[in-house]
Amino acid sequence: MATAIIMPRQGQSVESCIITAWNKKVGDKVEKGDVLFSYETDKSSFEEPAPEAGVLLAIFREEGDDVPCLETVCVIGAEGEDFSALVPAGEAAPAEAAPAEAAPAAAPAEAAPAAAEVAPTAAATGAMSPRACILADKTGADLLKATPTGPNGRIIERDVEALLDKGLTVSPAAATEYKSAVEGTGISGKVVLSDLAPKAAAEAAPAAVTEAAYVDEKLPNIRKIIAKQMCASLTGMAQLTFNSSFDATKLLALRKSLKAGAEKMGLANITLNDIILYAVSRVLRYPKHRGFNAHCLDDKMRYFSSVNLGIAVDTERGLMVPTVFAADKMSLNEISKSSKAVITAAQNGNINPDLLTGATFTVSNLGSLGIESFTPIINPPQTAILGVDCVTRRLKEVDGEDVVYPAMGLSLTVDHRVLDGADAARFLQDVGFALENIDLLMAK
Repeated sequence: MATAIIMPRQGQSVESCIITAWNKKVGDKVEKGDVLFSYETDKSSFEEPAPEAGVLLAIFREEGDDVPCLETVCVIGAEGEDFSALVPAGEAAPAEAAPAEAAPAAAPAEAAPAAAEVAPTAAATGAMSPRACILADKTGADLLKATPTGPNGRIIERDVEALLDKGLTVSPAAATEYKSAVEGTGISGKVVLSDLAPKAAAEAAPAAVTEAAYVDEKLPNIRKIIAKQMCASLTGMAQLTFNSSFDATKLLALRKSLKAGAEKMGLANITLNDIILYAVSRVLRYPKHRGFNAHCLDDKMRYFSSVNLGIAVDTERGLMVPTVFAADKMSLNEISKSSKAVITAAQNGNINPDLLTGATFTVSNLGSLGIESFTPIINPPQTAILGVDCVTRRLKEVDGEDVVYPAMGLSLTVDHRVLDGADAARFLQDVGFALENIDLLMAK
């Protein structure tokens, strides 16, 4: 019996996933556990294994497609088996099930022309995904300059998006007469009616030089999400950053002691960042600072009884902010273990998307990179974010004498719509005092 393979729901907050690569094609034999395709949410990547052995009978979604969770992506079964009952609404079973051999058959004869001339063959034979057709019709994309990246030379939606990113379109007036690719002279390189007259061969030379002068790379999905969130944060809030520092003598001494005795005491490798997270989780519980452990939801405030700490993490795919839930109820050792677990998962790209939501306050530590002060951006709907800076040597007067001490900087950004400058100053004072006197905080 044929089996439908659906797009999994990776976390309750995920509504759709993007297919990044197919490891099998229609007609391939599949063993149980073979990776059929890989996919990603906005922050994590996954692989989908085959639940049973069989033949890949049909593929309904291409690489680059954004597929709703629980929608059928492909079908596995016995060779020649009827799977019409499993075809998603709006899909044609015969067209998707049969390997597209017709389009590649004409490829040898067309191999000599430039890459830009491969696309017309694909478009002319109908070798385009339905989503690509809809987008091309709506935008007037110049399909003669498309580079097909779908299976069997098929033009898919991302190929049309690549044309639009480069401004490669055709005006309605020129569309009916446009038979072979030419350089457009309209706005943003649009092909207009006057461009369809013969061009001198010499005019093509500057284009080659221009193309070699730069490389266009499409923004990955995570970068688009980060850009959208950061812009929304800055345009939707009145953000203001306050900077201060504290004497890190006791903090550094505690870290040194923990490092030396961790193995004997059965402790995790507790870092400076772990200790900071511990101190912040305690200060956020003070009733006078409840506005910092909150969300601003348009016309109301939501105050939380537990502290869910977001940790800004630098990964190869971009910035991620995993959450340590109920950090204020954890010991220092528990915070250290939990934070390392979510940080590692984020860096490996396989973190559960539910762990990337729900934070009530965020800590961003750039101290290890030598940053002395910066302006962290709030992650909406949170009301504040604490930046942690590096340790520098400073002077202070003690009993009439100048004493050199290690100072660690703190950079606090607040949403000035709901928190005032004095609120921010008091919060920084309390965090600084807690870290300066970490031995007393640990004794509570």
